[in-house]
Amino acid sequence: LEQVPLPLDLVATQKAKQDDPSALHVVLFQEIERYNIMLKNVRKHLTELRKAVKGIVVMTAELDDIFICLFDGRIPATWLKGYPSLKPLAPWAADLIERIQQLSSWAEGTYPVVYNMGYFTFPTGFLTAVLQTSARKNSVSIDMLSWEFVVNTQELKDITAPPKEGVYVGGMFLEGAGWDNELCWLQEPNAMELTLSMPVIQFKPSESKKKSGKGIYPCPCYYYPIRTGTRERPSYMITIDLKSGKFEADHWIKRGTAIQLSLMT
Repeated sequence: LEQVPLPLDLVATQKAKQDDPSALHVVLFQEIERYNIMLKNVRKHLTELRKAVKGIVVMTAELDDIFICLFDGRIPATWLKGYPSLKPLAPWAADLIERIQQLSSWAEGTYPVVYNMGYFTFPTGFLTAVLQTSARKNSVSIDMLSWEFVVNTQELKDITAPPKEGVYVGGMFLEGAGWDNELCWLQEPNAMELTLSMPVIQFKPSESKKKSGKGIYPCPCYYYPIRTGTRERPSYMITIDLKSGKFEADHWIKRGTAIQLSLMT
């Protein structure tokens, strides 16, 4: 219970950001609202469970299920309504703290230099907000914009300023392939290497969309390892164009190469 982050102050954040009514701040407010509901729910269940274990209140069937899940190191189903995850309980709790830290530092300061897209409950809403921001800035229709992807060769710690256009996105994982940092293309993975951390990628809204030509692999990006997702929450987010390297795109399609925003561990 002590490790669960406190809910963020949505009203104070809205007041602090009222001078900048950007689409990205709308995403921030919505994310804070969703995470607050989830955090209050988790804290409420843990408080009641502590009382039930002491015999102060009745142990309901729901509390009993939560107790068994915590004992087994699993995430209770009622806590997964905010966003899907396949992590065990301990990594999930650490991941939750990092998610809240990203939102908290954004709420208290300015826009993050590098966004972790996997920390949003609805990354598609964030991507639409980036397109909206670019469309307003350049006075073009949002329908005219598409994505251009630039893989950054700098280390995460060396990136100190946001790009002139679009956003930097980090915290992504490549599955089913290796990555050549010097040539910025896909390569065969090392032995026993199932996933690896991707470099930071600049998501750049562009009017003139180049067709995925030869040497480009349209790599699907998924929210979590179950690629099909559910009917209510699809896992597929976006297709990211990556250089296919010494192989044709078909090679990586057969490998099932994809980018994940979160892993099982």
